[in-house]
Amino acid sequence: MLALAIGLPPSSHFIYIPMVFILGIVLGFMMGSKATRDAIALEARKAAEREERRARRQAAAASTEPPK
Repeated sequence: MLALAIGLPPSSHFIYIPMVFILGIVLGFMMGSKATRDAIALEARKAAEREERRARRQAAAASTEPPK
């Protein structure tokens, strides 16, 4: 029967794995915050465009309204 010898991982394992984990957290945080900023800017731009269209519609409606 072949027995698998499972021993302690090398010391580099205890340094490498946590460093990769921390690097992943930092990079994820940075990319997530950039995506959030982009989404907020896009929403603000859409809101400004909606407001501009609404103002144009109101101005057009006011100019075509018959005098009383």
